[in-house]
Amino acid sequence: MTGRPLSWSVLALAVPLAASGLLSGCADSERDDLSQWMAQQRASAQPKVPAVQPPGGFTPQAYLGSEAVSPFSEERLTRVLRSDTSAAASRLIEAEMRRPREPLEAFPLDAMAMVGLLDKGGRRVALVRVNGLLYQVSVGTRLGQNFGRVTAITENQIALREIVQDATGEWIERTATLQLQEGTGP
Repeated sequence: MTGRPLSWSVLALAVPLAASGLLSGCADSERDDLSQWMAQQRASAQPKVPAVQPPGGFTPQAYLGSEAVSPFSEERLTRVLRSDTSAAASRLIEAEMRRPREPLEAFPLDAMAMVGLLDKGGRRVALVRVNGLLYQVSVGTRLGQNFGRVTAITENQIALREIVQDATGEWIERTATLQLQEGTGP
């Protein structure tokens, strides 16, 4: 064995050991500098805390609850709704009350069944069964006990507009339908 490969191997081990020793010495001095700087910053920092303002004065109010209408009262809501819609609603129901009744207005919608459809001269006519009797119904015919009026007839249903009272007692319009009852005969 020659001395040369041995010296390279010793040198190869010595260089990293020397470098790590030098670096560890530098790290300790940098850490000390950083610690000193942080201590100076902590000592010189003065927190700025705003002064707490005293609470404002309280002025008591007299309770007028027994004399005033509650903002959550159904009576107040009803009054507001009635004032807005009372004129339109009264016109809506007055016209219905003055006209003569038609025979199919004596029965509720759930007692009626659409059982067929006819074409009379290009005009659709639905067949409605009530109490075992068949009636021909066209657009404009009156149905049901809620002032119903047929607005459209399609292949599978009759659409109508009814006038009913809502929860506040006001008259409103709503839509209803009678579906074709398949497989039912007259």
